[in-house]
Amino acid sequence: MMHLDFQLGDLDAAAALALGATLAEHQPQPHVRVLFDPAGHPFCLCRDPA
Repeated sequence: MMHLDFQLGDLDAAAALALGATLAEHQPQPHVRVLFDPAGHPFCLCRDPA
């Protein structure tokens, strides 16, 4: 299994949620959103202020 991080300007996970992702219960950092794809694999959305 490979873990993917995606850097975004906005942490709104609505698009990922609309495509079937689910938000993890535990969110370890305020600038990161941990989600699971429909198969249960984790990935992160990370805020990139640039």
